[in-house]
Amino acid sequence: MRAAKVRDAAYRMRHHVLNMGEAQGQGYVGQALGAADMLATVYADQLRFRADDPDWDGRDRFLLSTGHYAIGLYAALAEAGIVDVAELDTYGSDESRLPMSGMASYTPGMEISGGSLGHGLPVAVGMALGLRHQGNGARVLNFLSDGELDEGSTWEAAMGASHHGLTNLTAMVDINALQADGPTAGVLRTEPVPDKWAACGWHVQRVDGNDVQALLDAFDRISTEAPSVILCDTKVGKGVPLLETREKAHFMRIDADEWQICRDQLTAGYQGVPA
Repeated sequence: MRAAKVRDAAYRMRHHVLNMGEAQGQGYVGQALGAADMLATVYADQLRFRADDPDWDGRDRFLLSTGHYAIGLYAALAEAGIVDVAELDTYGSDESRLPMSGMASYTPGMEISGGSLGHGLPVAVGMALGLRHQGNGARVLNFLSDGELDEGSTWEAAMGASHHGLTNLTAMVDINALQADGPTAGVLRTEPVPDKWAACGWHVQRVDGNDVQALLDAFDRISTEAPSVILCDTKVGKGVPLLETREKAHFMRIDADEWQICRDQLTAGYQGVPA
């Protein structure tokens, strides 16, 4: 069953995230937990890749625009077999291939470097256009955040993708309603988000980003006539009640005695998920 496979992967990925976070005692743990179902759907069900050859020319390209979500992508790369699970222990340390912000020059399977937001979709548009010119049937999937919708470059790229008819491009937006400066709605109101993407010529779907079956159904309905965007409403810290309710959630500092509580809560919650 597709959904069970993805849920299992997301559960293991959340454990990887907590283990990596504990090594640093802090980090962008909340976003990674919230986006785990999205990333698991991509890597366990959608993406074409070769774990032993991350640069295979026929691979689908997954672009992490939000570089600070790297801890979540590392968990996905470990589940996919592209990065060894044991290497996750080096997260954020000196000389590690797994820095706290995504760097394509260091990490196998990391297509672009992250940092300033708003760059991912423009790169994805250029990449999708280039692949089409080459006759390469690979798809481009761009993961971006609701905070990136504040950036004008994102909307320029959205219009460009529609103009060029890039049906090989899919965007996934993590809408967790939070960014560095506070609630997204208070920083810059972007709703109604679906109408804005539709106005740019995209095929739009909005789903619960923590509902694996809804994510799978959305991918099954991807358009063949326009670029597609899946707007995913997620909960920061999903799966760990202690973190779901934490007020300072963008960059979490978690006490040493709380990490095992987080793992225990994650395990207890997962036991009720149907296989």
